[in-house]
Amino acid sequence: MEKEKIKEALIGYFEAEPEEKFTVQELADKLKMNKAGQFNFVVQAVAQLEHDKVITLDDEGNFSLVRHESAPKFPGIFHANDRGFGFVTVDPEEPDYFINPTQTLSALNGDEVEVEMIAAGDPTIGKRPEGKITKIIQRNLTQVVGEFKPLEGENLPNGIIGSVHLRDKKLSNYRFLVEDTGLHPVAGEIVLADITTYPSPELPGIIKGIATKVIGNVNDPGIDILQIVYQHDIPHQFPEDVMQQVAKIPDHVTPEQKIGRRDLTSEPMVTIDSIESKDLDDAVSVRKLANGNYHLGVHIADVSHYVTPNTPLDREAFERGTSVYLTDRVIPMIPAKLSNGICSLNPQVERLALTCEMQIDPQGEVVSHEIFPSVIKTTERMTYKAINKILESDDQKEKERYHDLVPMFEEMAELHKILLKMRKRRGAIEFEDTEAKIIVDEKGHAIDIQLRERGTSERMVESFMLAANETVAAHYKNLHVPFIYRIHETPKEEKIKSFFEMLSGLGVEVTGKVTDIKPKMLQKILKKVAGKPEEPMVSVMLLRSMQQAKYSPEPLGHFGLAAKDYTHFTSPIRRYPDLMAHRMIHYYAENGLGEASQAKFQAELPEVSQHSSQAERRAIDAERDTDAMKKAEYMADHVGEEFDAVVSSVTKFGMFVELPNTVEGLIHISEINDDYYVFVEKQMALVGRKTKQTYRIGQPIRVKLVNVNAEQKEIDFKLLSLGEAPKTDLLEGVELPEMPPRKKFDRKNGDKRGKRPFKRQNNNNRRDYKRDKPRLGDRNGGGRKPFYKKRREQKK
Repeated sequence: MEKEKIKEALIGYFEAEPEEKFTVQELADKLKMNKAGQFNFVVQAVAQLEHDKVITLDDEGNFSLVRHESAPKFPGIFHANDRGFGFVTVDPEEPDYFINPTQTLSALNGDEVEVEMIAAGDPTIGKRPEGKITKIIQRNLTQVVGEFKPLEGENLPNGIIGSVHLRDKKLSNYRFLVEDTGLHPVAGEIVLADITTYPSPELPGIIKGIATKVIGNVNDPGIDILQIVYQHDIPHQFPEDVMQQVAKIPDHVTPEQKIGRRDLTSEPMVTIDSIESKDLDDAVSVRKLANGNYHLGVHIADVSHYVTPNTPLDREAFERGTSVYLTDRVIPMIPAKLSNGICSLNPQVERLALTCEMQIDPQGEVVSHEIFPSVIKTTERMTYKAINKILESDDQKEKERYHDLVPMFEEMAELHKILLKMRKRRGAIEFEDTEAKIIVDEKGHAIDIQLRERGTSERMVESFMLAANETVAAHYKNLHVPFIYRIHETPKEEKIKSFFEMLSGLGVEVTGKVTDIKPKMLQKILKKVAGKPEEPMVSVMLLRSMQQAKYSPEPLGHFGLAAKDYTHFTSPIRRYPDLMAHRMIHYYAENGLGEASQAKFQAELPEVSQHSSQAERRAIDAERDTDAMKKAEYMADHVGEEFDAVVSSVTKFGMFVELPNTVEGLIHISEINDDYYVFVEKQMALVGRKTKQTYRIGQPIRVKLVNVNAEQKEIDFKLLSLGEAPKTDLLEGVELPEMPPRKKFDRKNGDKRGKRPFKRQNNNNRRDYKRDKPRLGDRNGGGRKPFYKKRREQKK
């Protein structure tokens, strides 16, 4: 048994009987480690625990658990690392507690735990508080998915028929044994298995369970993505009662449904979306008024008319929370008959909508507005590509094809420029990010990565959706009634202080107070470094300083957009918060704004907001995992090739680099072997002790692809441009560590990749800048047991 596992098992014994005392011999007996060599290991582990003040020795030679009666305890979420240690998040805006491998109590990633502080942190030197897990409040992981492997010939416990190969790196230290009381799969089948026994001090590395479902064979096309769907517990099959409800919904607008709605069917309006989109949930109309202002109409599919409260369809939409986009498939929030049919604003057919009409002056201010239910008929289904040809390329063929609509498109472009200037004027922070589309063949194998270009049409629609979202949010905040908002709070003072210190090291002058941060201040910083070598680093570090966008019943505004009021109103086909907003708009219009109307939503909104935020992060995690896996799969066909790259993140164990096609990989510190490199955290730099060569975010380099593990989503590069990095004086005044012997990086022998850099963590904030498309990003947000799991259990 490994030393760390011996220590973990010993701690388990002590914590199971905190009042008891044990001799070393008694502990060795419990571990069944009485042979000479084994006993020595037990003695060493006990000595280490005593040194760490986990246990104490009395005068009679007995060991007992050290009691910290006054030490505070907090509930939190455990985030496991594949090296055995982990972190507990108590407050998302405060530093996580570091948990030593011997102090995890065999908690698994995502478990809700009780953590006890054993050492305070020191923010001035970036030291986290240290803690120990004293109790597992609630298990997060209840089932696993993976390839079944029979274990013939092994000396297995009775009742064990095989194992499940776990692809999740967070579970790489555990073995999952399949009991014979469930299904009996055959080799190569991908199974879903329920956990019956969690790791314990007696069996610290073992999880047991029963196979409950065979979802396919390891060689089936698309089974890799399906495993990710199951791994993230994303509902992807609509229950029978949902489909029965959907079958009764008409596929056309009926006369009865038009009652009480404004008829806009004669007004020219278009949908503008990507060529492959089938769920068209927004249409726009623009015209210039005689007074010089612009009329902007944003017409959103009225999904709430069809998805009514407390029905199977509504409960399923709530559980899903959002549509999930995974390379070659979409897992929709609502069934296709609605999302691609009666709710999709297809051209030349009547559809029910919720309309927000705005009059906008030449300064981009909304001077008047109206929100009302409508019946619409879109004039054309336009694509981004076609609009860009008209507005950017002056394509005469395309102009002729849409002759009657071209004047409106030109007025749309004018209004977009006005709105963009207005947002910049008030301080909105814009992060540019390259998006990529992964192309797969008929077997699901990645064969290409294509970059998505954002032209005038994409940015134009984005401007109109932002205007509608802000207008709706402001309307209901001013009415002082319960509503659901999309919020992005002001960055924490400590994070901004660290960001400003980094800027100072780069020679970037900052004006303004850390205690009174405004979006305009940060926008000016980005403007100062635009086009300069330090721009990528400043952008990454600024994004790292931001808080996480989320849903809330409180109208706290959106810092990144510099918007006092913001909600999500424009994508009810794909997001439950938008659907909820539509539902409330209808209810207030029909029932008034009195106490009874307000009470209807007051208690419900906190749960909807929290669950929607969790569902969004779940979707982002699944999308990120799928993209990482497919990018690795694509790169596996290019091992040995050389590429231009830029440094995308720097850590103490190496640096991550990004290729022009958005693929990211690691150059381990051991591969940069022309010097001993020191990590300067405040400047996010690796600096050579002798040569002073420096590697920073945004730096161009030349690399060679040396290894790919698609299953673990790992891509490894070797640095080719050794000796060509610029030199700096960043090590001046830095206390240098002793130089340890250089070790060769070897994944096989346990040298693991470190925690993924922050680069992709806050990208759910970017969703509020781009048109309502899901994007990569965001760390698993944790929190208590997701409401969708609770509701699913209640349904069962």
